[in-house]
Formats: sequence, structure tokens, C-alpha cells
Amino acid sequence: MKKRLPVFASAILAAALISACGNSEEEKETKKEDTATATQENEAKEEKSEKVEEKENQEKSEAKEGSNDFSSLISYMEKETEGTTKVLYENNEPQVHKMDKVSVSLDAYNLVELKDFHTDFSIPFRDETNGGVILAKYTVKNEMDKDVYYMPSLDITFTGAERYYTNYKELIPEEEQLPTKLTYTKDYVLKAGESVTGYIAYPFGQSDLTKIQELSTVTVMVPPALLEPNQLDSAVGSEGRFNLALNGDGAEKVASNAAFYQDRATTENMGEKKMLKEKSGINESHQLGDVKVALDGYQFAEFTPNEVEAPRFTSFPNGVVLLTVKFQLDNKGAEDIGLSLLSSKLTVNDGAQYMLSEGMLLNNGYNDIVKSGEAGELLQVFVLDKEQYDKIWKEKAFEVEIGPMKNKEAKDISKGQRVTFTLPN
Repeated sequence: MKKRLPVFASAILAAALISACGNSEEEKETKKEDTATATQENEAKEEKSEKVEEKENQEKSEAKEGSNDFSSLISYMEKETEGTTKVLYENNEPQVHKMDKVSVSLDAYNLVELKDFHTDFSIPFRDETNGGVILAKYTVKNEMDKDVYYMPSLDITFTGAERYYTNYKELIPEEEQLPTKLTYTKDYVLKAGESVTGYIAYPFGQSDLTKIQELSTVTVMVPPALLEPNQLDSAVGSEGRFNLALNGDGAEKVASNAAFYQDRATTENMGEKKMLKEKSGINESHQLGDVKVALDGYQFAEFTPNEVEAPRFTSFPNGVVLLTVKFQLDNKGAEDIGLSLLSSKLTVNDGAQYMLSEGMLLNNGYNDIVKSGEAGELLQVFVLDKEQYDKIWKEKAFEVEIGPMKNKEAKDISKGQRVTFTLPN
């Protein structure tokens, strides 16, 4: 037995060595795999971290760039005018007005206080040396396959304004200004596929600055592009508007106004609207000559005019309700329809009373048309006495008669025909 013991022990030792060797190899492979996995995970983490960092840096860079765009302009303005500045309000939410394949966007704007500046700059500030400036950044883009012509007369107005407020080129670097990039020396040409970005500086004397801050909003008028230079009848799309909030109240007002049809009372901030009743998606249609007229919807809103607009509504001492009716026009005729020339009649109180639409509360201009073969929107506004609306009319039928259709020269193109819609409850 003693002679065989070493052999048995050797066998056990060999087995142990083989097992240990095997385990060692497995451990090496496992460690190798673990190391490879850890390396991959680390690389993935590093790559993810780099992407996150890159994104954050890009966002910071973009934010800085956007901020510096205005800060450099403000610094220039302060130096040129020898005044002092303070940013009162800023907005970076873009607004876009589309005209077929041409668009104008208000990318961002700042309201800047400018005080104690040199008298050389007082004239556009209405001879005052304290006031403010709205700095606005615009982009005009032409996605058509041909050149268009765009005069950047993006003027500001507001309720009670005695004039339009336009660019004053002495306040910011001329090469940064939109009117420099789209200039009359080149017939305001915007080439096919071209996009142009630039700034406009709107000066306000202290008196006007106080007014617009109290109103809390102003409006930018956006002209249409032209297919032919200086030919207004070659307009692409129609005129638009941008509403600029100037403080927190203005931001709330702009947001709430978005719920209402964009008649002039809404877009020009003529007062406060409170929705009383509305209905949309009606889609009832009648044929009027070669035009299909569809009733899209309506809104009844209690309206309180502001101090400036109140004199327009002195005939309504018992309060005002505005009825705005929205139509869709499908023009299958050979002539364009002139929207500013269309009118309508509202019949109330079971046919006992009627009133005509109010053109002063519409935004339609001479160039607002529905072209032959195209479709477009038409709003009509009626001013109602609130007391009669509450006590008599609101529970009865409202009938709107529209027509005849007219072209831009005010010629009747539907042979005197009219159509009538009853507003559904």
C-alpha cells in the first residue's frame, strides 16, 4: 500500500494541476471578456458624455450667440448715442407669416430703454432725449424657383398711434440692417432659394414708450412679396401681422388673443374680448356664382374697447358684443375676388332687425384677394348692442346674408346673387 500511495497522490496532484490550469485559463478568458466589456461600456459612456457635452456646448453657444446678437447692437447704440441702455423685455419665440413659398419670420426682439442720449438723435424720438428702442431680428426666405421682390417696410403701429414707426438706421450698424440687405438700389430683389436675415431698430420717445408699455403690445405690419418690381397687383399671398408683447401682461394678452379670430379688434389690441359663444367646423356651403361659400364658424365675444378706441363705440352705451363669422371661399371663377369689397348683412330678432358688417374691424386691404382657381378665408364682423343681445337676440336665430361677389375693381361677378346662412347653435 505504501508503494502505491505516491502514485495515487501523484494522480491527485496531476488532476489538481489540470483543474487549476483549466480554471486559470477560464479565469483569464473571463477576465479578458470582462475587461473587453468594461472597455466597451467605458467607451460608450465616454461617447455619450462627449455627445451630451457637445450638445450642451452647442446650446450654450447658440444661446450666447443669440444673446450677443442683441448685446452687440445695444453696445453699439449706447456708444453712438452717448446714452445709457437697459433691456426692459426680450422675446425669443419666433413668429412666421407665410405667403405661398415666401415667408417672413420675426425671430426675436428686445425692448430697450435708451436714456440721456445726444440731442443729435432726438428727431426720430419726437424731440425727446429719453425713450426706448425695439430691436427686432427678421428673416425673409424665398423658396420659390424664381426671384421675388420684397420691400422690408415692416412698420410698427399700435392703438392710438399717430404715425407708423419705422427703421432708424443711425442706431445700429448699417451692414446688420435688413433694409441694407434688401435695398431699393437692387429693386428689393430676393433671389430664388435665398434667405436674408437682418435687424430693424424702431425708436420711441418717452411719451410713446409710456403709451406702448401701458398698452403692453404693438403690431408689426408685414407687407406681401411681389413677383414683379413695384407691381402691387403681382403680390404673393397677403399682408400679415406680428403681435409683440412688451411685458408680462402683453405676453398673456397675445396668448389669449390667439383663441379669437384675427379680426382687427384682436390683431390691433383695440380692447378686451371675452368669449361668450363659439362654434367651428360647421362646413355648410352654398354656391354663389362661380364661388363656393362655406360657413366655417363663428364667435360671439363681449368686447370692452380701450380708452383710445372707446369713442368709436359711443353708439353702444349698454355694452358691446362682437360677432365674427368665418367663411371659406373656393374661387372657381375666371376673376380674382377682392376681399376688402365684400360685405354682409346680419338679421336678428326673427327678422325684425338687421345690421351691416363693419369694415373698420377687418384687416382686409386692396391687395387681399382670393385668386382665380384658389381658396381663401373671409371674416365678417358685426357690432351688437349687449343689452339687446342678452335680453332678446341670443336665444333667437342669427342669419347672415353674404354677396354679391366682387372683383378687385368692385365689379359684381355673381350677377347680384346672395346666399344666406343660419348660424347653428
